Amino acid sequence: MYFIFSFILARGGPHLANPPTVIVMVGLPARGKTYISRKLTRYLNWIGIPTKVFNVGEYRREAVKHYSSYDFFKSDNEDAVKIRQQCALAALRDVKNYLTEEEGQVAVFDATNTTRERRDMILEFGAENGFKVNFLHRVCVAKSLTIKCEVKVSCPDYQDCNKTDAMEDFKKRIECYRMNYQPLDPDQYDKNFSFIKVIDVGRRFLVNRIQDHIQSRIVYYLMNIHVQPRSIYLCRHGESQHNLQGRLGGDSGLSTRGRKFTEALAKFVEEQNLKDLKVWTSQMRRSIQTAEALNVPYEQWKALNEIDAGVCEEMTYEEVRERFPEEFALRDQDKYYYRYPSGESYQDLVQRVEPVIMELERQENVLVICHQAVMRCLLAYFLDKSADEMPYLKCPLHTVLKLTPVAYGCKVESISLNVDAVNTHRDRPEEVKRGPSTLIRRNSVTPLTSPEPNKKPRIEGLDDPILREVTPAQLTLCSASHTTLALSTQVSHSYCLYICVISSLHNP
Repeated sequence: MYFIFSFILARGGPHLANPPTVIVMVGLPARGKTYISRKLTRYLNWIGIPTKVFNVGEYRREAVKHYSSYDFFKSDNEDAVKIRQQCALAALRDVKNYLTEEEGQVAVFDATNTTRERRDMILEFGAENGFKVNFLHRVCVAKSLTIKCEVKVSCPDYQDCNKTDAMEDFKKRIECYRMNYQPLDPDQYDKNFSFIKVIDVGRRFLVNRIQDHIQSRIVYYLMNIHVQPRSIYLCRHGESQHNLQGRLGGDSGLSTRGRKFTEALAKFVEEQNLKDLKVWTSQMRRSIQTAEALNVPYEQWKALNEIDAGVCEEMTYEEVRERFPEEFALRDQDKYYYRYPSGESYQDLVQRVEPVIMELERQENVLVICHQAVMRCLLAYFLDKSADEMPYLKCPLHTVLKLTPVAYGCKVESISLNVDAVNTHRDRPEEVKRGPSTLIRRNSVTPLTSPEPNKKPRIEGLDDPILREVTPAQLTLCSASHTTLALSTQVSHSYCLYICVISSLHNP
């Protein structure tokens, strides 16, 4: 089998200096594959690597509008097996289009992929198209771990079923997969392939034949994340003297209202009664003064310093417009990529604060006292905002944003501490909203995340008529009072949530 793939790659695949990568999830249901797929995609997009998830479950729900029961996942259900195979092929077709036509660099193929036959098919697909293939296998082997699978109420497959029936059906679905489950074999069958094996929710890692820097960054990222409940608090320093004057950057101290905010923040932190809260600040005077009022230990990060405005430091926007009119227009044209002369861009800032993100992923409860541009970068990571949106996220003074990681994203609470402050937010100019400028951007540009195309049927155009003709036998999963489990094709971002609750494992 290895020789076949090598021959295909040498003969037919395109020869690219840095070919795109397909990350292939592997594992039984309820192992957190979709959770990791989305989280990893969010991280890669944030650091500027265009990435997209292709969830085969979505394709299956569009092909089969009426889910009946776990019987659909039995290996001897020939009609269902054909449908699932066609859905996988349809997803791979879209992976190819994304990586070859839409300037994508990484595609995450999110499915169980629990058999060697399926994985060999994906390897052949990668070889034929010149894509790197890296398997990401999540397994649970420790007997000491207690894993409880809870099915989210909004799960499309079970939206009209009560929780007890849904749980029972889902457990039987897992057993259907387990019967034909073939884990990756690092010593024999799969030893020549690239893969990352995550054991017991990050307790151990097995890394085999990593191929490039992107895969190395993925390994590093996966080794830093955890699933423990926690909250992250983001806020800016108290209002500064330069804020009052409308000046960029600098290292001024707090205003009278800024000092009043520090008192309100100290009271807020005390009321939260957080265990082992860590406080991080920048090395700028205004953020240190804000942290000092809390009367708790804090850590200074140079990476949290405000964006460097270069020759424009300590100027007002009016002064910048008057002295450097072209620079002013260039920044309005593309605020993310624009770099101040002798200063930084938002793109530079993302690279600077990446270590902060890594450490935030390792920690539990943290309060970060930083600056407007830095806070925007951090917020864009947690809220999955694009490079285009990032520079215009609203981060007002004297307001705390409480971020609580949830299943596939982050819950945000905006908490005003009721201390007046100037408004330092500057909206995107109207002329920029209307269309691109004729000015040429000074900085080199890396591709933005490929825009999401208009919603279209994923199964359209497949030759196999089975997807149009076969309807799985209707079984009585739900009680008679429940309606038929019709699934809307518009439900593209609702997934089954299989939360792993780890009772005796902590992975900081």
